[in-house]
Amino acid sequence: EGTILLDEMGEISKALQVSLLRVLQDGTYQPLGGVEALKSEARVLASTNRDLAELVRKGEFRQDLFYRINIIKIELPPLRERREDIPLLVEHFIDKLNMLRGKNVTGISPEAIKTLMNHDYPGNVRELENIIEHAFVLISGEVITPDYLPGEILNTSADQARSAYSSIDEAQRDVIINALRSNDWNVTRTAIELGMHRTTLHRKIRSLRIETP
Repeated sequence: EGTILLDEMGEISKALQVSLLRVLQDGTYQPLGGVEALKSEARVLASTNRDLAELVRKGEFRQDLFYRINIIKIELPPLRERREDIPLLVEHFIDKLNMLRGKNVTGISPEAIKTLMNHDYPGNVRELENIIEHAFVLISGEVITPDYLPGEILNTSADQARSAYSSIDEAQRDVIINALRSNDWNVTRTAIELGMHRTTLHRKIRSLRIETP
C-alpha cells in the first residue's frame, strides 16, 4: 500500500519483464522462497533514461509491459535545458555532503557557480553531484571556488556557455520568483514545489529582497 520506484526500467531482462507484467496486471506476486501468492496495492513509479518505445520497436522490451507502465508519462528535460535548477541543486548537494562528511561548507563563489552554469552536463544531475563531491574532497576552506572544480569543467569553452548567472543569489532569486508566480504567490505551495521548508523560503524571500504582493 506504499509507493515503489523501479529504476532503470530499460535495463531489465526479458524474464523479469514477464514477471513484472504479471504483478502489474493482477497485483499478485510470490516472494522468493514463498509458496503462496501475496497481494500488492503499491503505486508503481518507473524511471529510465532510455527510449522504451524504441526498445519495443527493436524487440528488446515487451510491448504489453510498455503500455502497462506508460499510463502517466513525465519527461524530465536534461539539466542543460533547465539551468535555473543548478543553483538550488548545488545548495542541496552542499547540505547533503556537509551532513555525510561532517564538514561546514557554507556556499559556493560567484565565479564557481558561473562555471557550473556554463557546463552542458552530459551526465545530468548525477554529474553535478559528482562535481560537488569532487570539490568536497579537495576543499580546505568554507567556500567552493573554481580551484576545487574538476579541470574539464574549468575548460568549458565560452561558446558553450548559455544563461550564465553572475551569482548564486541572482539565480536563486529568479527561480523563487518564478515559482511564487506560478503558485499565485502562495508561500506554502511554493515551498512544497521547491522542496524546502516554509520558514526557509520566507528567509530567502527576505534575504534576496523579493517583493511580494
